[in-house]
Formats: sequence, C-alpha cells, structure tokens
Amino acid sequence: MKYIVGVDEAGRGPLAGPVTVGLVKIPADFDWELVPGVRDSKKISEKKREVIYARVLELHVQKKLSYVVKSVSATSIDSKGIAPAIRRSITAGIEDLECDPATTFVKLDGSLHAPVAFEQETIIKGDDKELVIGLASIMAKVTRDRYMVQQDAKYPQYGLAQHKGYGTKAHMQAIAEHGFSPIHRRSYCKNVKML
Repeated sequence: MKYIVGVDEAGRGPLAGPVTVGLVKIPADFDWELVPGVRDSKKISEKKREVIYARVLELHVQKKLSYVVKSVSATSIDSKGIAPAIRRSITAGIEDLECDPATTFVKLDGSLHAPVAFEQETIIKGDDKELVIGLASIMAKVTRDRYMVQQDAKYPQYGLAQHKGYGTKAHMQAIAEHGFSPIHRRSYCKNVKML
C-alpha cells in the first residue's frame, strides 16, 4: 500500500457540541520524526496537542501529509443519530482526501469502519497503539475543543470552555438552570433534571 489513513473521532459522549472526526493520510514510509510526541489525544497536554496540530498544518502545506476534519452538529446528531453521523463523516473525509482503495489502507480507532471498498483495520485503543490514529485523534480533539471555546463566548452561562460540553456536575446544573442552548444534544440530556 502506498498510503495509510488514520481515523478517530472526538466528542462522542458530550451533552453539547458536535462530534468531530479527524482523518490523516500519510505515505506508507512517513518519517515520524517530523511529528514527535504523538499519542492518544487524551494522554497529552492541551499545549502539546496545539504544538502537534500546528506541525500538521505545516506538513500539510509542504505536502508531506494531508488531513481533513469533519464535524456534525448537535441538531444532526439528535435527528439522525451519532453512529450514522460518524459514518457519513468518515466517508466524506476519505473522499476529500482523494483516497484510492487500490493504494490506501485505513486504520481506525475503536469501533469505527471505513467504506467497504477499502482495506482496513479497526483497532481497540488504536489512538494509543497506532501513531497515525493518534494523530487523527489530536486533529479532531483540537478542532472540537477550539470550537467549544468559541461557543463559550456565545453561551457563557454553561462553562463550555472548561468541560467542552461533557456532562460534568457544573454543566448539568447550568442546563437545569438555563435550559438548552442551540448546541445542546437534547437526545443526550434526557436525564438532566430541569429546575
């Protein structure tokens, strides 16, 4: 295979915000010394994630790798479900990367799958075992976290910059007090007790 694509998502579980899928396409002989310190995005600091993200942008411009990040809104998650949203994002991302099934092998985290035309491997905890999946997880997480910080400026009463939409005690209390914002996943908030 000439190319490898890593795929991971961020934001499957939060009560607010999008689910975001990162895809990174590298040559099979990619030199990982170009991007030191890659691991599962949850196991490295926010500062380190930002450094790696910036490095990927540089390498993308230099055509040493390519990447795509796709996000699906809370409204779409509520109406169509999270699994279909992630599937559509993976398919669209692979199309945007102009992947050819004859030359591209896809590695995915957890329970994710690529379109059937592609040779692929789904790896449990893949974001920590395969650098290309770890890199995809970093691109997804940084993109989503930045979006949630922007939304915090629009909806400051929820504390989105701190918890990024996850169901913390403070976030649940804020929903109970203020109701839903346009970026809340109502289908995920059924257990929140309104005041």
